[in-house]
Amino acid sequence: MAMPHTFVVLVENKPGVLNRVASLFRRRNYNIHSLNVGTTQDPRVSRMTLVVNTTPEKAPLIEANLYKLVNVIDVQDVTDRPAVRRELALIKVRARQGMRTEIINLASVFRANIVDATPETMTIEVTGTPEKIDSLIEMLGAADVVEVVRTGVLAMTRGTIEGARHLPGAGGR
Repeated sequence: MAMPHTFVVLVENKPGVLNRVASLFRRRNYNIHSLNVGTTQDPRVSRMTLVVNTTPEKAPLIEANLYKLVNVIDVQDVTDRPAVRRELALIKVRARQGMRTEIINLASVFRANIVDATPETMTIEVTGTPEKIDSLIEMLGAADVVEVVRTGVLAMTRGTIEGARHLPGAGGR
């Protein structure tokens, strides 16, 4: 049965690399559930966190296919490894006069912040697991959710376990 698999991929920080990775998934008919890309402590290296729904049998194949790409430095499937997983969301809700206090209290329960307010709306920023964000959105349903923007999952293995190994020379395997 297909389930979310989280891959941490280190790539050379060069133009076109994201397109190559996305094209690989398109060609293999895999749907990327979420994708985050940013530079690492080394400006020559970018780190991708990809979440893909796949079966446990196909996950090693995805990892092997990613390794075939020229600009890929390292790939790790961190699905079953101890890791910190977080997502950021901005949630805009209609904030009718009688609902404002309830929205603020609800945000507080979820350790979220009100980052913008207008006479008609409030925007809430929340960080946490995808399940926590889903729960907040569900609870805000009565407040009339106008818009939701989510980053997708970021993952980093816990402790001294590296989620992906940065090899010297950025590009050598």
